[in-house]
Amino acid sequence: MILGAFLAGAEMFAIDAQFYLIFLGLSAAIVGLLAWAGIVNPEWAQWLTFATLSLVSMFTFRKAIYVQMRGTVPGFKEGVAGEYLVVPDDLAPGKRTRASFRGTDWTVVNAGDVDLAAGARAKIVRSEGLTLHIIGDTD
Repeated sequence: MILGAFLAGAEMFAIDAQFYLIFLGLSAAIVGLLAWAGIVNPEWAQWLTFATLSLVSMFTFRKAIYVQMRGTVPGFKEGVAGEYLVVPDDLAPGKRTRASFRGTDWTVVNAGDVDLAAGARAKIVRSEGLTLHIIGDTD
């Protein structure tokens, strides 16, 4: 229970761990209360309960609670629209090529109405599966 209080307090007041420690802290506190009440006695059961509670609560509630308390969540961006990549080959409107983006090869389609030269910077306007639709950089 002390560890749970420490982790929750550290998350809320000292460390911005993007809202992970709060779920570890709450899970530790719940397991401490269960053990104190005699519900979960064996040590292995306490660790299993802690791990299960931590993972389930983190994956179920983290995003919604973080957004409600602190605004946007880093790493929870919907898609890649608005980001930029470098076009590896000349690309006419409506044509496709392969490009590396974020360490993965993607199919890239020129969704604009102008030719894109090899090495040009292009803006991703939308993604469909592993296909990125791009236009020439206007910025």
